[in-house]
Amino acid sequence: MELIELTTVEEMLTTYEVLTELYPSLEMEAYRNELTFMVQHNYSQVVVKEKEVILGVSGVWIGNKLWCGKYLEIDNIVVASKTRSKGVGKLMVDFLEEKARALGCSMMALDSYTSNFKAHKFFYNQGFAPKGFHFIHLLNEEKIR
Repeated sequence: MELIELTTVEEMLTTYEVLTELYPSLEMEAYRNELTFMVQHNYSQVVVKEKEVILGVSGVWIGNKLWCGKYLEIDNIVVASKTRSKGVGKLMVDFLEEKARALGCSMMALDSYTSNFKAHKFFYNQGFAPKGFHFIHLLNEEKIR
């Protein structure tokens, strides 16, 4: 398995098939449009490949907040269903932790739906802990995937 960082929209479009396991209604054109905006705002991706097949993908944001300074945010870790429980997710998290430390980040953060118990178990095992709530005020439900 090899881990590769993706920084361009064209590179990231290669993750579409794996990403649709999490977002089955995501259309390619919508994905391209979202990525075009996101890349301009410090978004990148990390993928794990084996023999040119993408096994997993994670979105990455580097940001700053008043309360914590520089941080790395994991934005979706998606592992292809046929390759789950083989260390792909852990490989990405370990790499992102190294990246965060190298960039001088104070922490890594992520969001997880309250009903996603498998993800909670995975993230607990990777050293994450819930420290607050991510509140939302829904303005347009049709735009939510």
